[in-house]
Amino acid sequence: MNDRLNIAVVGAGYWGPNLARNFRNNPAWNLAAICDLDLARARGVAESVGGAPVTGDLGDVLRDPLIDAVAIATPARTHHPIVMAALNAGKHVIVEKPLADSHESGTQMVRRAAEQGLVLMADHTYCYTPAVLKIRELIAEGFLGDILFVDSVRINLGLIQPDVDVFWDLAPHDLAIMDFVLPGGLDVTSVSAHGADPLRTGKSCIGYLAMPLAGGAVAHVHVNWLSPTKIRQMVIGGTKRTLVWDDLNPQQRVSVYDRGVDIAEVSKSTTADARAANISYRLGDTWAPALPEGEALANVATEFAAAIRDGRPARTSGEAGLRVLSVLEAATGSLVGAGAPQLMGAAAL
Repeated sequence: MNDRLNIAVVGAGYWGPNLARNFRNNPAWNLAAICDLDLARARGVAESVGGAPVTGDLGDVLRDPLIDAVAIATPARTHHPIVMAALNAGKHVIVEKPLADSHESGTQMVRRAAEQGLVLMADHTYCYTPAVLKIRELIAEGFLGDILFVDSVRINLGLIQPDVDVFWDLAPHDLAIMDFVLPGGLDVTSVSAHGADPLRTGKSCIGYLAMPLAGGAVAHVHVNWLSPTKIRQMVIGGTKRTLVWDDLNPQQRVSVYDRGVDIAEVSKSTTADARAANISYRLGDTWAPALPEGEALANVATEFAAAIRDGRPARTSGEAGLRVLSVLEAATGSLVGAGAPQLMGAAAL
C-alpha cells in the first residue's frame, strides 16, 4: 500500500464517478479524496466506490502534501484555472477532454507542467480501448500501408450541450483517436468546417470537418446531435488494406479488408485508355483480430501511474491535447468564415 500513488478526483458529475471507480480499483493508486462544490454529490460518489474523504474546497486537496496527483472532471471552461493551480501545487494532473477551452490556455498548462517537471495527461479515453490500441499497432507495423484517408462518423440523439457546439462536444474523441493512431500524430494542414443549427439552439448541432493531412491523405469527421440512430465508426484506408472500427459492434469492433485500388505499372502504349491501364481493383479477404476485454479507463489509470513513475510524457500527453485543440479552434474559425479553410501553423509551445 505504501508504494501506491495518492490521487484526488475533482468533479463528481458525469465523468467523475467513472474516474473514482477506476482509480479506486487500480493497484497503482489510492483514492485519497473526492472534491466537488456539491458535497452531497461528492459523498454519493465516495459511497459508490467504497468510501473516500470528501471536500468542497479545492484548496484542501492542493495543500495536502500526501496527494500526488489530481484527476479533473469539470467543465472545459474551468480546466485552465484548476490545472494551473494543481501544477503550481506540485501535483501531476490528468484532465478530461478537451484539454482546455482554448489553445492559448492549453499551451500555458503544458508549459507549466514542463517547468515543474510534472505529468500533464489528456484523458483521451478511447485511445486506451483494446480496439484503438490494436489499430495503432497495425498502422505502426505497416499492415495498412501508407494512409490514404480517414472517414469518421459519431452521431446520436442528444445531449445538446449548453456551453459548447457539437464540434467541441463530439469531435475531440475522433480527433484524439486520429492523433493516437496516425504516424506523426494529427498533422493537419488546414481545416474546413460546415455546421448547421436547424433547431435554432444558438450553436451547431450538426457538423462536418474536412482536413487534408500531411503526405496527401485526407480526414473527414461527421458529428451530429440530432440523429435518431447512434453510430460510432471510423474507416482508415491504406495502400495495402482498409480498416473499419465499429465501436457499437462488440463481436467485431475491428475489421480489416484486403480490398482497394492498385495503381499498376502497365505500359501505356498497349491500351488506348492510359488511366484504365494503370488502375486495378483488389478484392481479397476480410480479417477480424481477436481483442482482449477490458475497460479503457483502467488502462488510462495504469498509463498515468506509469508515466509518473517513469518520468516520461503520457501516451496521450498535454501536447496531444494541444493538437486536438488546434483543430477545434480552426474549425470554429472556419465556421465564422462560412466554411473557408483555416490554414494550420505549427502548434509551437
